Amino acid sequence: GPREIFDLLCRGAVFGGVGSSFLYPIKTSRLSFCCCFSVAAAELIKKHDLEKDELRPLYMDFQATTPMDPRVLDAMLPYQVNYYGNPHSRTHAYGWESESAMELARKQVADLIGADPREIIFTSGATESNNMAIKGVARFYQTKKRHVITTQTEHKCVLDSCRVLESEGFSVTYLPVLPNGLLDLELLEASIRPDTSLISVMTVNNEIGVKQPIKEIGQICRSKGVFLHTDAAQAVGKIPVDVADWKVDLMSISGHKLYGPKGVGALYVRRRPRVRLEPLQNGGGQERGLRSGTVPTPLAVGLGAACSIAQQEMEYDHDRVSMLANRLVQKITSELPDVIMNGDAVQRYAGCVNLSFAYVEGESLLMALKDVALSSGSACTSASLEPSYVLRAIGTDEDLAHSSIRFGIGRFTTEAEIDYTAEKCITQVSRLREMSPLWEMVQEGIDLKSIKWTQH
Repeated sequence: GPREIFDLLCRGAVFGGVGSSFLYPIKTSRLSFCCCFSVAAAELIKKHDLEKDELRPLYMDFQATTPMDPRVLDAMLPYQVNYYGNPHSRTHAYGWESESAMELARKQVADLIGADPREIIFTSGATESNNMAIKGVARFYQTKKRHVITTQTEHKCVLDSCRVLESEGFSVTYLPVLPNGLLDLELLEASIRPDTSLISVMTVNNEIGVKQPIKEIGQICRSKGVFLHTDAAQAVGKIPVDVADWKVDLMSISGHKLYGPKGVGALYVRRRPRVRLEPLQNGGGQERGLRSGTVPTPLAVGLGAACSIAQQEMEYDHDRVSMLANRLVQKITSELPDVIMNGDAVQRYAGCVNLSFAYVEGESLLMALKDVALSSGSACTSASLEPSYVLRAIGTDEDLAHSSIRFGIGRFTTEAEIDYTAEKCITQVSRLREMSPLWEMVQEGIDLKSIKWTQH
C-alpha cells in the first residue's frame, strides 16, 4: 500500500525497479547531497506522522483526485533527476532525449482516446484545457459566429469561461438537463442557431457520475457544422473513449484524475476537419503555437504512463469498480430507508456514487464520518455551504440536495474499505435520524410537504 511504499522510499529503497536508474547514476556531490537530503526529509516526515499516532482516513473521494499509481512515479523519476534537458532544445542530446520522452507520452495519450499524436496539446490540467477550447474557438470564429451552447451541470471552469464570453458580447445558452441528469437531445438540436460556433458538454459528470450520450451529440454537431468540445476529465482512462467515433472536435483531459501527476493535462484538437482556436498565452510557440511555454517533461511522461496503464487495465478496473459500487449501494440501501441515488441509474460511471440521505444534514454526516474521506460535491466548490448547483439542476429538493454525499471509488479501493464505509454510514445516518424531529414526524405518518412552516 501507499504507506509501505513510503516506508521503502524513506529507507532509500525504490519500488518498481527504479533503484538502478535513480540511485546509481547519481555521481556528483551536489546530486548526492540532494538525494540524501530528500531521504532525510522523508525520515522527518515519517517520524512526525508516527509521533501523532493517528490513522489517516480511508480515501473515498476519487472524483476529487486520485493517488498517483506507483508505476507512473517509476516512469517519471529518471526525468526528474538524470534526464533534465529542455525538450525544446534541438542542439544537444539532453534536449533530444527529453523530446523523445515527451513525444512518446503524446502518443500514449493519443492512443488512449483514438487520436493522432499531433492532435494532443499538453496543458497544466483540465481547467486550462477547458478555457483554451471554449474561449479559443469562440474568439477565433467570432467574426461569423457568436453563439455557444453548454449545459447547467458543467464543471465550474466551463460555466465561468462561458460567463467571460458573455461579458465580451457573446450569446451563451445554458441548457437544462432532465431529472436523471441527461441532456435532452431534441432540445439541444432545437437550440442550435446559424451563428452557433461551439457546443460544450461534459462526458461524465464529476458530481453525480452521469454519462452523457456524446456520440449522439457529436452526430448532431457534425450535421449542423458546429464544433463539439467535451470535458472528459472524469471519463478518460475509466471508460472507452474514441474521438473519431464520437465525432468530438476538442476534448479536455486531466492527469490527476487517472492516477497520474497533478499539474498536467491535455487538450485534444482535431486536425481533420481542422479546428482553429486563438491561444490564451503567447511566447515561444510551443505545442503548435497553441500553448506557449516549456513542456514539463516529467509531468508529460507521467501523464503518458498513466494513460498507457489505463489502456491496459481499463476493463479490469471498470469491472472491479462496478462490483465495489454495487456492493456499497446494496449494503446501504438494504439497511437504510429513504436513500436516493442521484443521476441516471444506467447511463453512469459506476465509480461515482451520489446518495441523498433524507432527513439528515450532509455536513453533519460528513463530520460524523470523519475517518472516511468523502465529499458533498465538487472539490472546486466544496467551500460553499450552498447546495450543489448540479443537484439543483436535476430538480432535487433543497433539503435532499443538502443531504447528499458523493462516494468516489477507484483502482486502489478495497472491499474492506467499502464494507467499513457502508457500516459506518448506516450507523451514523441512523444515529442522526434518531436526533431529527423531522424523522420522528415521518415515522408518525406526517406528510412534511403538507405542513405550513412559519418564521418567528
